[in-house]
Amino acid sequence: MVNALMKKYALSRQGAVDYIKACVAGTVVNLVKMFPVSLLYILVDTFVSGKSNYNYLFYILCSLGILIVMYLTNYIQYNCNYLTTYKESANRRISLAERMRKLPLSYFGKKDLSDLTTTIMGDCAFIETSFSHFYPELVASFISTTLIAVMLFIYNWQMALASMWVLPVAIIIVASSGKVQNIFNRKKHNADLALADGIQECLESIRDLKSCNAEDKYLEGLKKKINCVEKRHITSEYMTAIFVVSAQLVLKFGIATTALAGGLLLSDNKLTLMTFFMFLLVVSRVYDPMNSALTNLAAVISCRINIGRMKEIYQSPIQDGKKVFEPKNYDIEFNDVKFAYNQDEQVLNGVSFVAKQGEITALIGPSGGGKSTIAKLAARFWDIQGGKISVGGEDISEVDPETLMNKYSIVFQDVTLFNNTIKENIRIGKKDASDEEVIRAAKAARCDEFVNKLPNGYDSVIGENGSMLSGGERQRISIARALLKDAPIVLLDEATASLDVENETEIQKAISTLVKNKTVLIIAHRMRTVAKADKLVMIKDGVVEAQGSPKELETNSRAYNKMKELQSKSSEWKI
Repeated sequence: MVNALMKKYALSRQGAVDYIKACVAGTVVNLVKMFPVSLLYILVDTFVSGKSNYNYLFYILCSLGILIVMYLTNYIQYNCNYLTTYKESANRRISLAERMRKLPLSYFGKKDLSDLTTTIMGDCAFIETSFSHFYPELVASFISTTLIAVMLFIYNWQMALASMWVLPVAIIIVASSGKVQNIFNRKKHNADLALADGIQECLESIRDLKSCNAEDKYLEGLKKKINCVEKRHITSEYMTAIFVVSAQLVLKFGIATTALAGGLLLSDNKLTLMTFFMFLLVVSRVYDPMNSALTNLAAVISCRINIGRMKEIYQSPIQDGKKVFEPKNYDIEFNDVKFAYNQDEQVLNGVSFVAKQGEITALIGPSGGGKSTIAKLAARFWDIQGGKISVGGEDISEVDPETLMNKYSIVFQDVTLFNNTIKENIRIGKKDASDEEVIRAAKAARCDEFVNKLPNGYDSVIGENGSMLSGGERQRISIARALLKDAPIVLLDEATASLDVENETEIQKAISTLVKNKTVLIIAHRMRTVAKADKLVMIKDGVVEAQGSPKELETNSRAYNKMKELQSKSSEWKI
């Protein structure tokens, strides 16, 4: 049972065990709530039988005992329902984050950021509410009602039938709404995601929208998405209400049929007055948990979509491999590598070259040829569809990505910074680095120039993604990270693209220190950036058009010479 619950609801083992405990505790609570009914029945029976000696102490002690039992069972149920659910929710978020940490970047390329954010935040929150309020109460109501129904049928099957026929009918009404609710809930979720995506896009592109006077037009589209969300939510609630309210109305007939059947049997002397009274007491109480259970059943049906989205992450294949990686050298070899982001869009088609340790290998060529893709594949950000990529003769597809990353220092064109101090942003390169090591790396990356102008120096907070810094300043922090990490393999993707000529010269001096006796794979469009490279690999349309030293390419590659000629002409261009 535990394994089945884990698979069905994306629970941990402890979460599944706690869920069973919560259901049992809820069942006990519902049954204990029948104790006051039993005590009232005994009291009325005493009055009706005409007994004059009432044992008041007995009723007082029983009432106190029932209160104590109800308090204890409710306390246990609260712990089982809520405290354990919140712990499971925390574990779920952590396990999701751990799972996503091991997913290949290809997975994130197919998903919107707002979609993943909604899964981690919104879906987790809704499932937390479901397992603290809906699921245990629903199961407990079904179990306790079934047990009470069995006892009633044993006692008097005619009255039990008159009382309980409404329960299966009500359950069937709500359960049959599953397909309809799934359709409307899926549309509601899609509208929510579209709105979240639109808001995020608006915040990220607000500068461009303002500069192009496109705010009004964009906000008009965003307003349509908001209206769509409102419409979808209202429609979904209406569809749920139609079934749930209908089922709850059916339950009300149970009291009427119990009274009608009891009256007929009583008039025929087939039923005692006290039995009739007992059934009226029971049905007035037994329908209460079922009323909320039916509402919860609708919520449970709605929750399937949230659970399904979460299970999709858990079921997605992860990147894994051996935890120990100590190659004999750090030569990177691409052997007939084939890769596509999408099945119909081949990006690399049989790429082969070797980037040797101690040399600078530069990837050059027109934009869109596959240079950045090659750099990312070298670090196993994606897994290839054909061929082999090896480091020191070892296939990187067999190495755990985090273990592999210990051997790489990376500076990509798109720099990611955090809303923290400059010092801590650089320390990401080496988490146990001292302040002196961090500042030494920052100085080598020529960060001193702008850091000393900030009010708190290296302790200055730079805003979300370094919003308080310029593009060149952000890139220098990224280079400082790589210098601090000091890994044997260095990947540079347009590392100096955002710098002016003076700073580029200074940074190249720092990079010269960084790349000594290391495997360096650099991507650049400007010829002066790769002028001192040991090897050039011309990538065009996903294949290696030519490779060799700069002099060899001048002799053998028309594409290389054309690039040099065009860049020479562009440098002479004036406004």
